[in-house]
Amino acid sequence: MAKFDTYRDAFPNAHLTRKDNGVLEVALHTDGGKLVFNGHTHEQFVELFHQIGEDRDTRAVILTGSGNAFMDAIEPDGFDFFTPQGYDKILREGRKVLSNILDIEVPMIAALNGPVLLHSEYALLANIVLVTPDTVFQDKPHFDFGIVPGDGVHILWPHVIGSVRGRYFLLTRQILDAQTAKEYGAVNEIVPADRLLARAHEIADGIAALPPLTGRYTRMALTHRLRRLVEEGTAYGLALEGISAAQVAREVAA
Repeated sequence: MAKFDTYRDAFPNAHLTRKDNGVLEVALHTDGGKLVFNGHTHEQFVELFHQIGEDRDTRAVILTGSGNAFMDAIEPDGFDFFTPQGYDKILREGRKVLSNILDIEVPMIAALNGPVLLHSEYALLANIVLVTPDTVFQDKPHFDFGIVPGDGVHILWPHVIGSVRGRYFLLTRQILDAQTAKEYGAVNEIVPADRLLARAHEIADGIAALPPLTGRYTRMALTHRLRRLVEEGTAYGLALEGISAAQVAREVAA
């Protein structure tokens, strides 16, 4: 079991605060501003979600971002897509981060404070999704880099919004605005930006007031099918992503 004091300040790209009622707020960031995702955060978030899942004193989790975006910027620093050893690390982390999110056995609320252009699968594994009016969803970097979107978005978007819509979303790099995402079933509420966290805490406080095992086991019941889908499809998708990355590397080197 993890204790909050042992991991609260352990993650340079996640600001963690927990209220006395057990509601944990996790704000992803880079130097206090919006998160810039890279290979180092890819590795870091595996352990972040593992530690959260091991803490039995947490009663609900709010996952949010800092600045004007939840996640819309990526840099190559820390990634090695182009060697077997480098991609093995990416594949392992890509599998583990999703399984570790699912191993958080308390209800999760994604409070998306702006655009989500990469790793939207993190939000789709939450139980409740709140967004601001300027939140948009897109799977941008995979096709920008010329690689397969196989890190979980290929499973979760067709599952959440429907197979036909999900395939179109990924293949065309469709931009879903907040209202369309709500109509498609990927979003529960659209909340003014200055009310986003307050609304997330309002919901989380209600969950935290439930008997501890009720909230915990409800999360487990609601994610049971997702766990199976993620386990079945993530390694395969990431393997295809790695093969496509090897082809990109070969073309660049030619």
